[in-house]
Amino acid sequence: MRHVRVVWQWLKPHRARFALALCLIVLQAAVNVAIPLVFGVGVIDFVLLQARDPALLTWVAVGVIGLIFLKGLVTYAQTYSMNYIGQRLVTDLRANMYDHLLKLPLDFYGRRRSGDIISSMTNDVAAIQQAVTISISEVIQYVLMLAGILGGLFWLHWRMALVALVVLPLAALAINKYGARIRAFSKRMHEKIGDMAALLGETIGAMRVVKAFTMEGLTRSRFRRFNEHSFDVTMKSVQAQATLRPIVELILVAGMVLVLWFGGREVISGRLTVGELMAFLAYLGMLSQPVSALTHHFSLIQQAAAAGDRIGGLMAVAPEPQSSSRLKTMPPIEGAIEFDRVTFSYEPGAPVLKDVSLRIEPGQVVALVGPSGAGKSTLVNLIPRFYDPDDGAVRMDGLDLREVDPRSVRRQIGLVPQDPVLFGMTVAENIAVSMPDATQEQVERAAVLAYAHDFIMQLPDGYETMAGERGASLSGGQRQRIAIARAILADPRILILDEATSALDTESEAAIHAALQRIRAGRTVILIAHRASTVRLADRIIVMDQGRVVQDGTHEELIARPGLYRRLYADLLGASEVAEAGA
Repeated sequence: MRHVRVVWQWLKPHRARFALALCLIVLQAAVNVAIPLVFGVGVIDFVLLQARDPALLTWVAVGVIGLIFLKGLVTYAQTYSMNYIGQRLVTDLRANMYDHLLKLPLDFYGRRRSGDIISSMTNDVAAIQQAVTISISEVIQYVLMLAGILGGLFWLHWRMALVALVVLPLAALAINKYGARIRAFSKRMHEKIGDMAALLGETIGAMRVVKAFTMEGLTRSRFRRFNEHSFDVTMKSVQAQATLRPIVELILVAGMVLVLWFGGREVISGRLTVGELMAFLAYLGMLSQPVSALTHHFSLIQQAAAAGDRIGGLMAVAPEPQSSSRLKTMPPIEGAIEFDRVTFSYEPGAPVLKDVSLRIEPGQVVALVGPSGAGKSTLVNLIPRFYDPDDGAVRMDGLDLREVDPRSVRRQIGLVPQDPVLFGMTVAENIAVSMPDATQEQVERAAVLAYAHDFIMQLPDGYETMAGERGASLSGGQRQRIAIARAILADPRILILDEATSALDTESEAAIHAALQRIRAGRTVILIAHRASTVRLADRIIVMDQGRVVQDGTHEELIARPGLYRRLYADLLGASEVAEAGA
């Protein structure tokens, strides 16, 4: 019943069309149930054995053809209506799921594999589509047919019907036993498909590393293992389904043979006509169709129910806070950022930031440095409210970010990550994602400021060149400068560069440094840096270690005294300059 309620919630927007389809299903079932009586009692007993009227036989033949024609029209209308409902439902469901995914906080994506999410959007939705488009309508139709057939059997000869129906409890037991197995195997099968999808996404995203370290054999072995596990689980599900159908059919055929023996004796004794026996046997033959179909669709509905549970679990994940009456809209900011005794952890009991207190003034260019794992990226991820602190507060222009709609904050922040993501669109469209209504002139002006215009004009189609999936057709330095142009176009008051030059060659790094010098005026700029040349761009340097701020000052102040910064700077540039500076 829980699954019925869930499906009904999805069907409610289409209830008028569903009611029409339901009426057509009832009519279709009625026609199917009427045919044996028409042929058995009407044609055989009355027309052929009693009336013996050729003209009447002609009219009956025409009427039967008309009945079959009506059945065809009803079947067409019902099939189209249910397919429309099913296709519309899954189209809306996919849209709602995608919209929900966009609203989920980043920590959700840290806990869930992308393959599982993709599997829900594809395989689970496909299972529900099949259930709604085919299974639900056929289950209703065959249940009605089953009721009509049983009514016809008892109307024709109730004692013989009781003999025939002794076998139904046996069929029900088989359905119940194997249905539970099919449901369990279906859940495991989708889990294995999620494993494969996750591995495939991981491999495609890291194909350069796979080839560089000749990992083809390792990844091939992992994929084959997952693939074989999926095959094993799938075949167990197939085995359960393949076993269920012949067992049910064997039970029903045995019942039919028993009825034929009993009915033949009734005809010989005169208690049953030949036409009634033929109609009874026709109904009994028809009985296997709805029972067999119901067993098949029962397994599909079980798979769809398991898929619905997974989709329901995904849709039940709480989204990040959105604009509401209790959340303020961030007004235009000056760019002051304050961390007030901030503690944060991704996993309970393992804090990444520990009691961090820090204030960044509007217009400052600040470099965050420290060893890997010191908490630098985590710290800047709190500024756009990708995460909220466990303790303490992050304030922007004096406003606690937990009291503010995060989207209104992010619109005033530009982010350039270490590995910028470009979408499968043109270069111009990739720059304009920060301002979709930007003119071509505005896009080009941002590219000029980011030192990207010249290389863009050398591309085959200039700004209309397709960037390729994740910007695969461009170099690392080109992707970085396009990402900077994207940030410049939004005209943010706060600009965050997360190791934006760490993997670039000297020429690309110099171009990006020149771009930063152009755009830094009037903005608060935060650099996470591992290169000495980038650190030297900053007005102020904040040194982090093990989730804490351990040093804070200008380059000249920090290099002049022993400490972590001097050691890090020596690793970045060389000990000779550090020694000279310290002297």
